[in-house]
Amino acid sequence: MHGVPTWEHRDPAEFRAAARKDILAHYDTTFFEDVAVEKIENHQREDGTSLFKATDEQGREWWGRKVVLVSGVKDIMPDIPGYEECWASGIGAASAGVFAIDDCSPAPLALHLARYANRLASKVTIYTHGNAEVTDSVEEALSQLKPASKTKKNVTVEARKIMKLVKLPKGAEIEVHLEGDKKIEGFIAHKPKGKQQGPWAEQLGLDLTEMGDFKTSPPFNATNVPGAFAGGDCQTPMKAATIALSHGGLLAAGVAAQLEAED
Repeated sequence: MHGVPTWEHRDPAEFRAAARKDILAHYDTTFFEDVAVEKIENHQREDGTSLFKATDEQGREWWGRKVVLVSGVKDIMPDIPGYEECWASGIGAASAGVFAIDDCSPAPLALHLARYANRLASKVTIYTHGNAEVTDSVEEALSQLKPASKTKKNVTVEARKIMKLVKLPKGAEIEVHLEGDKKIEGFIAHKPKGKQQGPWAEQLGLDLTEMGDFKTSPPFNATNVPGAFAGGDCQTPMKAATIALSHGGLLAAGVAAQLEAED
């Protein structure tokens, strides 16, 4: 994990174990159940408030006036041979590549990633994977930049389709095989699409954003379903430990405020 003071480059599982131990040592109102939840139902009451029933894999039922979803997301890798083998070790130098694919295909986001990559590499190539519409939009965005712009001088667009990726033994280097050619990049910058870990959107009727995250209202991350909240990676495009930690505080405040107002 990164960005959390005193926990830099540590296994997130260690952080979760330490947090659980600390909570149990100080609060007797909290307990943990290491069990998968298979279904959540919303039983609307006459006063308009919700009563949720969660059924776990053992058939046990858990009832609550509020439900907080912090179930994270699952990475959906692009259909490019070799991508999954390169993930983590080679994704993320003299040159670097940016994949304008799926969630990263909008020109503003592709250029955003290219600027970040340009901090670590002198030249950056934006790969549009054979998508003519994405190619045109990225090239148009580049043409609008000032001639002296670092991005305009150092970033180019590759429109051919990516046939496969091969992780090379040196550092984070990746060999990008294109139609009729291949290039070696010092590293690749890309964020794969994300998919919700559970069926909660369908079961509860929760709205999603265009990127597949739970749609919520600030500041307490309430969803469109009264009594249901969401936070962390399943709710924000900024999937980072520090963001998730801040959401924990906001969610706790929002849930407590609603419960107090209803009593």
